[in-house]
Amino acid sequence: MSYFVTAITPWAFRRRTPVAVGVCLVSFAAFWVAQRAAHVSMIDLMVYRAQGATVRAGGDLYALRATAARLPATYPPFAALLFTPLTLLDTGTLRTLATAGNLALLVVFVRLSLRLVGHARVDSVWWVAAVAAWCEPVWTTLRYGQINLLLAVLVLWDLSRRPESRWIGVGIGLAAAVKLTPALFAVFLLATGVVARRRHGCGGPWLRHARVAAASFAGATLLAAAVLPYDSWRFWTRVVFATGRVGHAEDTANQALRGVLARLLHTSNPGAAWVLTAAVVGATGLGVAVAAELRGGRAWAVTVCGVTALLVSPVSWSHHWVWCVPVVLLLGTHAYRLAALGTLLVFSSYALWWVPHGPGRHELRQNDIELTMSALYGTFGCLFLAIAGVALRTLRGPGRGPAVTAGQAVTKE
Repeated sequence: MSYFVTAITPWAFRRRTPVAVGVCLVSFAAFWVAQRAAHVSMIDLMVYRAQGATVRAGGDLYALRATAARLPATYPPFAALLFTPLTLLDTGTLRTLATAGNLALLVVFVRLSLRLVGHARVDSVWWVAAVAAWCEPVWTTLRYGQINLLLAVLVLWDLSRRPESRWIGVGIGLAAAVKLTPALFAVFLLATGVVARRRHGCGGPWLRHARVAAASFAGATLLAAAVLPYDSWRFWTRVVFATGRVGHAEDTANQALRGVLARLLHTSNPGAAWVLTAAVVGATGLGVAVAAELRGGRAWAVTVCGVTALLVSPVSWSHHWVWCVPVVLLLGTHAYRLAALGTLLVFSSYALWWVPHGPGRHELRQNDIELTMSALYGTFGCLFLAIAGVALRTLRGPGRGPAVTAGQAVTKE
């Protein structure tokens, strides 16, 4: 009997991965067909292409109004430089490559997320990716042709490097140069290094990581300034402060605290209420992330930082919440299975789109049930921070694996 089990186990293992890959490819194919049947516009991809064309033509980047919706450029100038190759492709080819590229990035994102939470089985990557493609943030990311998965991969790849890696910090710095929200990860690393230095006399690994991230961000930003001096000056002195350019704060798609408060208070400008709430939540989230990191809980630290960034940003569209993928995996592998199931249901329900939205500013007149449904992501984010705070009690010291090597280094130096 034991011989039979020994012989059959490798066979079963070899069979498991091809089956998982097959199921994932079927899921992706069905996803592709569903997106085409829905006649997705990939409107944000078209805006990116228009930005690249404006750069090549020497036009005014932040005077641009692209597509029939007349959408403006909102990212830093470095992003527009990266978008210039998009102008070399026709629209049909561009959409096809963007869909295929995002699905490939989803697989990489799931792989990095599983590594983050300490799950090493190869077949799990394909099973999870097959399901994750259908959650609302991922669906909407591909629907609009967004770059959320690319930025998330850059961040997770960076945070999975060993402290001695020459590339450590580069991913976060470049991600922040393209879109400012990932910069909170550099702040998290800096805060962790400062606290570690005060408590243990050395915060070198985190401080070096933060320095390289800052240098990478500065280098990319200065490159953009050299190529696009006028656009860079305009962005960093005016556009970066004009949050209204992105869209109305109360839009249902805005799942940041500012959007939730705007709808709750029935105003387009929640003002001081948002600033105070964002400050409290931001400080709390960073505090939990730093505490988790110093106790060896890199997975908790990274996911908390990602969720905190989404909560405190002036605008976090629903498709920005692709960070729900590592959150579900983390909760599911750390005995918070009910919370994991609830999170999966929230991000797979598309419930925020069940309420009146769109032209007419319906969001300013929502009733209690509609307010609840349109605040699902923001509410989840706050609950996740609370769960992470409770989980800190189980983290007693540096854990295992390359993700926490920096934490281990404190006791060695």
